[in-house]
Amino acid sequence: MKINAVKNRFPIFTTYPDLVYLDSAATAQKPDLVIQSVVDFYTKYNANTHRAIYELGEQATLIYETAREKVAVFINAGESREIVFTKNATEALNLIAKTWGKANLKKGDTVVITLMEHHSNFIPWLMLKEELGINVEVVGLTSEGDVDLDQYKKAMLLAPKLVAFSQMSNVFGNVQPAKQMIALAKAAGAVTVVDACQSVPRFKVDVRELDCDFLVFSAHKMYGPTGVGVLYGKASVLEAMPPFLGGGGMIDEVTTKKATWADIPAKFEAGTPSIEGVAGTGVAIDFLNELGMVKIWEHDQALTKYALAKLSELDFVKVLGSSDLSVRGGAISFIVDGLHPHDVAQVANDEFNVCFRAGHHCCQPLMRDLKVPATTRMSFGVYNSEADVDMAIEAIKKAYLIFGL
Repeated sequence: MKINAVKNRFPIFTTYPDLVYLDSAATAQKPDLVIQSVVDFYTKYNANTHRAIYELGEQATLIYETAREKVAVFINAGESREIVFTKNATEALNLIAKTWGKANLKKGDTVVITLMEHHSNFIPWLMLKEELGINVEVVGLTSEGDVDLDQYKKAMLLAPKLVAFSQMSNVFGNVQPAKQMIALAKAAGAVTVVDACQSVPRFKVDVRELDCDFLVFSAHKMYGPTGVGVLYGKASVLEAMPPFLGGGGMIDEVTTKKATWADIPAKFEAGTPSIEGVAGTGVAIDFLNELGMVKIWEHDQALTKYALAKLSELDFVKVLGSSDLSVRGGAISFIVDGLHPHDVAQVANDEFNVCFRAGHHCCQPLMRDLKVPATTRMSFGVYNSEADVDMAIEAIKKAYLIFGL
């Protein structure tokens, strides 16, 4: 992958030539063709979808549904109606909890999650615990930040009704054995939910190979616009679920006495969606396909390997996560001796234009287990290079020089 040529396709680096952006796990920057697709929608195709019989509305609907088809192909869904657009992955997870969860869970039932989960895959289940009285079993991690498979297998003996986990940690960058975990969950009779927010932008994710029941991710982490999430669900599962939100677009027929629902996926897409965002999501997939998911993953792993080697030379830095580089993607959390992560990030930004993420990364239960208030994280995109890592290392050194004891 020719990094300079790729980077030149991201206008933000033209606006800020010295920017070293190392926070793609939070949100990725947007390439020119994605930005242009949003502009094009508003200047050439702006109309509401699915309801207009005039040409402009038909064009808007075509753009929207073509993007759905692109998503389906991208993750190898069986059919495009298994793709539901939401406003983000958080809403997608809440949709599962509030619809499938309320319809299928009762007091005493068990939901299994892991300690590495983002709050978006913690809170909906804790809310159901309060509302329905379900049990939420949290599987711990190994010393290197992977799901403890022995604990996980024991949790399956509890006959959970649902198992939800992240395919790739947003803190450690560790990729989990999702296919194995899903097979174990299915053998226990559980429905499976995969948070693929970090994995989908980095390597090929195949829902039929995984055989998961649900999978969620966000467009903004895969170089698409904000305001668009994707919920994949097996058609048979989605068809059996009640709607999430009520309103226009999700109905079949309404009387003063009752309503019936539209077929999937419309049943879960009430109201006017982010049409321009969905259009941009389809173009983001075109961009990823153009680069090639194999090459993206190779780049991600090579840059991670380089960064870990450079960090290992700093005896005042502790890196968290797996030592097995084959399962590490481009998100690296670390701790600098004696320094608060916010201080590291502040120096990096003020002195070197380096953008680190500092905080608990929406993983407070994990931070408590690690016995730290927060970590500093660098995470990579297709526009990052070894020169960016070198600048990050200099920023860490400077922070330690200023604040270190």
